[in-house]
Amino acid sequence: MQQQATNTVVLSASLGRNLRSNSVPLATPVKYCLYARKSSESEERQVLSIDSQIKEMLQLAERENLEVVTMKQESHSAKETGQRPIFNEIIEELKLGKFNGILTWAPDRISRNAGDLGRIVDLMDSGALKEIRTFGQSFSNNPNEKFLLMILGSQAKLENDNRGVNVKRGLRARVEMGLWPGMAPVGYLNQKMMDKKCQIIQDPARAPIVKQMFEKAAFEKWSVRKIYNWLKFELNFKTVGNHNMSAGGIHRMLVNPLYYGVFEYPKNSSNWYQGKHEPIISKELYDQAVQQLKRDNIQRQSHEFAYTKLMVCGLCGSSISAEEKYKLLKDGTTAKYIYYGCGRSKDRNCKSHYLRENELVEQLIKLFNQIEINDFGIKIKFEEELKKFNKFQKGVLGISNPETKHRDIDMKTYASYTLKNGTNEEKRELMGCFKSKIKITKGVVTIEK
Repeated sequence: MQQQATNTVVLSASLGRNLRSNSVPLATPVKYCLYARKSSESEERQVLSIDSQIKEMLQLAERENLEVVTMKQESHSAKETGQRPIFNEIIEELKLGKFNGILTWAPDRISRNAGDLGRIVDLMDSGALKEIRTFGQSFSNNPNEKFLLMILGSQAKLENDNRGVNVKRGLRARVEMGLWPGMAPVGYLNQKMMDKKCQIIQDPARAPIVKQMFEKAAFEKWSVRKIYNWLKFELNFKTVGNHNMSAGGIHRMLVNPLYYGVFEYPKNSSNWYQGKHEPIISKELYDQAVQQLKRDNIQRQSHEFAYTKLMVCGLCGSSISAEEKYKLLKDGTTAKYIYYGCGRSKDRNCKSHYLRENELVEQLIKLFNQIEINDFGIKIKFEEELKKFNKFQKGVLGISNPETKHRDIDMKTYASYTLKNGTNEEKRELMGCFKSKIKITKGVVTIEK
């Protein structure tokens, strides 16, 4: 009887264990994604760097025996919903079941906006996200823990919003004191004062050049493109960051009233302030420069080259075009070169080579004896030059009876002189007297037979 009672107790205990094992499912192991994020230093100076976050969380994972299956990081603000590519990737991989936990330094690394926080809580509700572990806390699919997570996320958003309000308030205070609220524009430098109020002062190296830019636009009627070439190729002008100014940057500078002492903040608000900085130019110079920058008042430099439209490409028959190139030399000066080549109007993939203008002239002079020309046209041109020279001798040099007389023209000598030393107009008029058709084939000047 006693043995039977003992067997009954053992059987009951065994059945109890089996029932408990069948009624309580095994817990799903949590596989973590380590997520590290940092925004700009100015926004979050107090936050650990990304490397420091990763180091701290790996030590936590090792200490508490957490399984980290992947690691992701990004440098991006969490102010706006759905703007972080790596965070969006984590959301998608959670849905796919690649991992079911997030390991991060603090709740605000995950979100500083309500939209992304809502996505995280939804994943917890659906069971795709089992747990969020931070350095000092853990959040699972538990009403109290989810509520705490949402409170901490909302607190991070509140801090973000307050930071923006405080920054705007600080900027308004600065402009009301006449202090420029941002980085100093070209021609000025930021200077921090003893009272920690930063103001702009003139840049001794660049302010004089900025003034010249306004003067060239106002008085010499230079276009923005001409000012750009002057700065880059003649002066080798660089900004404080050692960059060339763009044409757009030059135009924005020339229409910026800050240079004569006033500024608008915010932009297009019609709120104008008198700056405490020293103006580089006067208002009169600024007004005149802005007026001259209007399209109808700019005196644009002619880009009519001497030999364009007078020759064709020997490969595809397109007209020959030209372009200017500048090269900065070792002595600091700039060399200007003009290259002629196929305009590719008939064949966009033409393989014709470019030819420098001085090489083109030398080849034309060598071919001159083979070129059929209009003798009468050349003689008229020579007589016009002779009359002009005699008039110069009499009117400028005071020679009452110039001895320069008409003589037989050495066509090659006259053509060579004009091609090398004449104006673009004179060169084109001379080429207009050629009856032969000139071609350029792979950098070689030829005559069409």
